Formats: sequence, structure tokens, C-alpha cells
Amino acid sequence: MISSQPMSDAMADPAVVPATAMHPFPHHYHAVASAGPEGEVSLASGGLQTLRIMQPVQFGGPGDHWSPETLLVGALSNCYLLTFRAIARASKLPWVSLRCEVEGVLEREQGNSRFTSFIVDAHLVVPAGTDIELANRALHKAEQGCLISNSLLGVRQLNARVETLA
Repeated sequence: MISSQPMSDAMADPAVVPATAMHPFPHHYHAVASAGPEGEVSLASGGLQTLRIMQPVQFGGPGDHWSPETLLVGALSNCYLLTFRAIARASKLPWVSLRCEVEGVLEREQGNSRFTSFIVDAHLVVPAGTDIELANRALHKAEQGCLISNSLLGVRQLNARVETLA
């Protein structure tokens, strides 16, 4: 759907828009997958490096390629981290690093395979003297604000841990 609202001059020319400026909604994202009867699937999106995808080991694949399943949990992990980054910036929360590990559980229910749960383990490292309560709130707010997480049906569990540098 294309908006009929006029765009500012900066929004009309993507080269003028700063990398940190968020565009107005709705956002549209496109990807194209192509393959033959056997082998890799090529996943492409304009201006991005093409990914080579295969089914995971659990479905008889080689286990050395990204798969739709690992891309999904990877998208959740990445989105959580990027959402946290924005929240930390807005909260003026100093931090050193964040490691976000996601486990997605795929099950067979009512004849269909689907992800039934997602466990997000977030390990945040902050400088000494950082408000730990603020850091924990930011971690939980990132889980609530992550658009990928909010788009998934499976049960979500966040295990958040904050470590202070000595």
C-alpha cells in the first residue's frame, strides 16, 4: 500500500535521509527466494548480499548453511539487540556489550509444524556505577518493543542478566 501523504524533501530523496532517521509507517520489505529442484536456495533483497540457504540438519540438510529456522531465530536475536540499542540510547543508559542468544522450539501441532516458544537469553555488560534497575528495565522494554517478537505467535521467555564491569 502506498501512502498518499506528501513526503518532505529529505524523505523523497533517500540519499538525503540520515542513516538514523526512521521513515514513516508503513514500511515495506521485500525478499526473493529462488532455487532449482535440488541444492541451495538463493535469498536476495535489493542492495544486500545474497544468502545461500539450505534446510537444517533436522530436516535432512547439511547443517552448514543458514536455514529458514535459523534465519527466524536470528532475526529475533538481532531485532532484540537493535531495539535494546535504541532504548538504551533514549534512556541514556551506558553499556559495553549485549549478547542475545535465542532458542526457538519447533513442534508439530494439529498436523502443522510451528514455533511454539522462543527463549531469549540476554546478557548485558554495563560499566561500573550504572543503574542496574534501569538496565533491567531497558532489557525488558526491548523484549516488549521488538517488532519481530511481537509478530510471532509462540510463547516468549526473556532471561535477562546484567553484569557490571569491575
